[in-house]
Amino acid sequence: MALTTAQLRAYQRICDKDSGRILVVAMDQRNSMKKLIRGIDEASPDDLVNAKLDLVAHLGNEAPALLLDPTTVIPRVVDEGVLARDTALMVGMDATGYQPGDDGLRKSAVVEGVDAHRVREVGGDVAKMNVYMRPDREGLDSHPARLIRQVVDDCAANDVLVAIEILTYALDDESPDEYRAKAPELVAQAAAIARVCGAPLMKLQYPGSVEGCRAVTEALGDIPWAVLSAGVDHETFIENLRISLEGGASGAIAGRSLWKDCLRADREATAQALRGQAVPRLRELQAALAEDPA
Repeated sequence: MALTTAQLRAYQRICDKDSGRILVVAMDQRNSMKKLIRGIDEASPDDLVNAKLDLVAHLGNEAPALLLDPTTVIPRVVDEGVLARDTALMVGMDATGYQPGDDGLRKSAVVEGVDAHRVREVGGDVAKMNVYMRPDREGLDSHPARLIRQVVDDCAANDVLVAIEILTYALDDESPDEYRAKAPELVAQAAAIARVCGAPLMKLQYPGSVEGCRAVTEALGDIPWAVLSAGVDHETFIENLRISLEGGASGAIAGRSLWKDCLRADREATAQALRGQAVPRLRELQAALAEDPA
């Protein structure tokens, strides 16, 4: 898929300068991030703000790009100079969580008041939209497909590059084993639907094997995709990334695998953990991206 000049420039900004591959540190979590702040029984909105400010200052600024939600510390990180001038900003457009739909299906939504123009307005280089989907139950005329087209069209009209993230999930009547058996095919099916809906860039779950990754790459054609970390430990994600690259992925958008054990009630302790643990993990990701796939 051909990108406009502005979109191509945005894509270049979220890529690591040495490998030329996508590398974004995700920190757009909201309620789930509160639960990861150690030493606080129930984190407050201020605790979440502080955690995100520390993540930007001590980890995100070490990466080519970072991903933030549009409501917590944006545009503050830009206005107050917390975000480094050389670090690109990806802005999530998705509302946290989902609404239950028919037959156990999940319905995603855009944050109220957030569109492509707003992404530009707060200093974003790239937009991101997360959509829950069960492609074996939902086709091109489904809620998630219509939502993807809506966001893609809005971003195209404003010349904003958008990464479409699709999360598949287990239905209420599925066991974990039943879902795991279906998951690789679901990721590839979701990718195919997103391609038809015009997605220019994808953020996707690891489809379990190099064969699964190749199926995703084939489903997307010339559309680049980055593998997400999904909260696995860092060592697991490094291996998932290497396999994904071998199967045709274009990079990584990693969050909790880098920083989930680094957030503390004490901000100086958080800073030390991020610098001492998360940044070295980020460097390992960069090294893996620079390797030639097997």
